[in-house]
Amino acid sequence: MRNILRLIAAAFAGIALAASPAGAARIKDLGTFQGLRANQLTGYGIVVGLAGTGDDSLDYATQGMKGVASRFGLTLPPGVSPAVKNAAAVMVTAELPAFAKPGQRLDVTVSALGKAKSLRGGTLLMAPLRGADNEIYAMAQGSLAVGGLGVEAADGSKLSVNVPSAGRIPGGASVERAVDAGFATAPSLMFNLAEADLTTAQRVAQAINGNLGGSLARAIDAVSIQIDAPPGAESRTQMMARIENLNVDPADAPARVIVNARTGTVVINGAVRISPAAVSHGKLTVAVKEEPRVIQPAPLSRGRTAIEESSQIEAVEETRPMFAFAPGASLSEIVQAVNAIGAAPSDLVAILEALKQAGAMKAELVVL
Repeated sequence: MRNILRLIAAAFAGIALAASPAGAARIKDLGTFQGLRANQLTGYGIVVGLAGTGDDSLDYATQGMKGVASRFGLTLPPGVSPAVKNAAAVMVTAELPAFAKPGQRLDVTVSALGKAKSLRGGTLLMAPLRGADNEIYAMAQGSLAVGGLGVEAADGSKLSVNVPSAGRIPGGASVERAVDAGFATAPSLMFNLAEADLTTAQRVAQAINGNLGGSLARAIDAVSIQIDAPPGAESRTQMMARIENLNVDPADAPARVIVNARTGTVVINGAVRISPAAVSHGKLTVAVKEEPRVIQPAPLSRGRTAIEESSQIEAVEETRPMFAFAPGASLSEIVQAVNAIGAAPSDLVAILEALKQAGAMKAELVVL
């Protein structure tokens, strides 16, 4: 009986795999619905409990400590600045995900604002986190987890591992206010592709119409697909869940060559094609060798010991055969031709740039 069930399960798995094209991607992997995005939060706070690695006399920290003291009814005498070497002024950042509800926890990152040497062992006092509209959406507080380490000796020598002036508080913020995504009251739904492509946008609209029926979806540009949806959050949520799991064959990426000049990395995608072209690439090496010689005067002469310069210059040019690209050469043929002449990454960049200038390579050349 178990064997029969296994065969049935395998048959259904095969059917599912056959139903999904090999190059297909889910709509949810191609972009996002407008309004369903994360929001950045930022706040200012004070970290206390440091072992003498704080800001010392930084004005920001001093004012912050006075503000903290005033919350509890403690008023410092005028002109008196608290010793804040065990405290530090910090900036607190977090990301508020879509549909976050009050009471949910967020991870926060705490970074020193002034000259604090290390935040290790510190505790963040209650700090409000504000959004772009200057409204408070979360409150942060807790003990920091700092992965860096900084040590300073009496003679001035220092040792630093990673970055001790920044840390994280897992679940250190509590959401106080939800963000209205607006998708339930908008006239229609809008799906935005992560990468602009007219063909992909049209295929997404066709897939939605083919599954839901009618002409509900329209590609209005290379990024956005407008979808007519019934009013109400529940019905729209069901429609969005159905849409984002549809499979679509995205359009082929444009021919592109990526060159990282700093690391010498060259990436060529499979859409790159080469027109008929012949390439000859040589390497010229010039070596200058200095061998000074000491000349001694003859015995009983009045001459002096001198140094005679002796230089040798040698130029060697490697002879490499010319190779030709056939019409429409593919990525594998390009790699084989370049490997055959033993071209280094810098040589490959020179060859690709020359092919681009000659009009033999119809691809975008991106230099990072």
